[in-house]
This record gives sequence, C-alpha cells and structure tokens, in this order.
Amino acid sequence: MLETISRALEERDRTQGHGRRVAALAEPVAARLGWDAQRLSLLRFGAPLHDIGKIAVRPEVLRKPGPLTADELVEIQAHPRAGATLVRPLRLGRRALPYVLFHHERWDGSGYPTKIRGDAIPVEARVLAVADAFDAMTSARPYRAPLTTERALEEVGRCAGTQFDPVVAELFLEIWAEQQSWPAAQAS
Repeated sequence: MLETISRALEERDRTQGHGRRVAALAEPVAARLGWDAQRLSLLRFGAPLHDIGKIAVRPEVLRKPGPLTADELVEIQAHPRAGATLVRPLRLGRRALPYVLFHHERWDGSGYPTKIRGDAIPVEARVLAVADAFDAMTSARPYRAPLTTERALEEVGRCAGTQFDPVVAELFLEIWAEQQSWPAAQAS
C-alpha cells in the first residue's frame, strides 16, 4: 500500500522513478558501509517511501516553476513529519521511519524538520540524503533544468561536511568514480 502511494505521488509531482533511483544510488554506499542483507533490504523498502509525506503538499506547490514563498516553503518542509505520521502506525512502515523523517536533516544541523546534526542523524538518513540530493540535482524539476552529472558530483563534494556526512559523501564519490555503470547513473 505504501509503495503504491509513493508511486502515485511521483506521478503527481512528476518525479517518476525518483524513489527507485534514490534506492539504487544509496545501496552501494550502504553496502560499502558494511550493511548486512537485512539492512539493505530495509533500505530498498524505505528509500522509495522517503517523500511519501508530499501527499500532504498541494500539487501547485510541488510543481511550481519558480521560487517558493515563505508559506510554500513551510508546507514543503512539513513533508517529512507528514510522512512519519503516515508510516509510523504500520509495523513495516515504522522500520522506514529514519528514511522518511530525517532525510532532509543536514550534517551541520541546519536541515529540517528537527535540526539534529552530525552522528545524531540516523545513518540511514545520512546515506539517503546524498542519494536523494544527487538524483534531485540530475533530474528536471519545474523550477530548473537538471544539472550535469559532473556538476552534481562537484556539489556533493562541496557540501560534504555541511549538508552531507563527509564520510558518506566521500564514499558516494568514490563509488561513482569506480562504477560509471552504477544503475542510477543511467537515469542521469
């Protein structure tokens, strides 16, 4: 049910395949961090659900071609909590909570919704944050054209230690350099 909602949401906000691409980008990093098969399976379940809370965001805000107003930004920034509200009551959904609630937290503490920082951010969310941002940067959005893969990789490196866990960002860049055929690379 949650996966069906997530896919419908991607159609609604025109980000088809985003959740699957994010999972594909995150999995090699998680594997390099030593995650076991069960934890990787949970990543494949949780990653596609990370934006499920956008169901509570008005479509005109999700698809707005220009800058968001302050009120619209508040609405967008509420999606992790809205998603947590959706998944928390479900037994399996609770296991996806770190991906849903914390994927917009930042290493330096300036993220949302809780403004936690550094190692206080669940590692699941730290891994997902890099993959999510990379896919967002390399995908067309109503408000901007996609960045080139090279430019997005530069951004990941530049934001290591501020937006992203520096270890996770470095692993992402290292794996990308090793595997130009990374499954999600085909989508960018």
